[in-house]
Amino acid sequence: MSKTTSHDSDVSFIKALAELLNANDLTELQVKRDYADNDSLKVRVSRQTNVVQQVSVPAAPMASAPAAQVPSVPTPTAADDPADLPGAVTSPMVGTVYMQGEPGAPAFATVGAQINEGDTILIIEAMKTMNQIPAPRSGTIKRILVEDGSPVEFGAPLMVIE
Repeated sequence: MSKTTSHDSDVSFIKALAELLNANDLTELQVKRDYADNDSLKVRVSRQTNVVQQVSVPAAPMASAPAAQVPSVPTPTAADDPADLPGAVTSPMVGTVYMQGEPGAPAFATVGAQINEGDTILIIEAMKTMNQIPAPRSGTIKRILVEDGSPVEFGAPLMVIE
């Protein structure tokens, strides 16, 4: 951005984007504002949303018959959330997951595969841009929690690396 452009208008612009994000219940908003040749402002505003998982438990049978054995249904715990598992890799952005570089190509990562820190484990397409997601640590892929072509939210668990 050039030195002659007022930063006050940029601050107001960013505040307006944040208000737009909240008013329309969006999770992410990205814009580019061009001023002149080689002079622009790129802004990405995002927020994390809490995902609530609803679990239905079957109702107990009526007590009209002799007492029957009702199987116990385990209560979900924090350990049931894949994002809480040690080694969970979460999505850094909102987008669409692709497990390989192009259709028909081998997958970047498979369950049981050994990977090194920095290896590409999948691609997330966001706003027509393919973003390679690197492995945050070396290890073995224990679980893959997303499917090829599925949408993901920011912070959603992608896979478990131990």
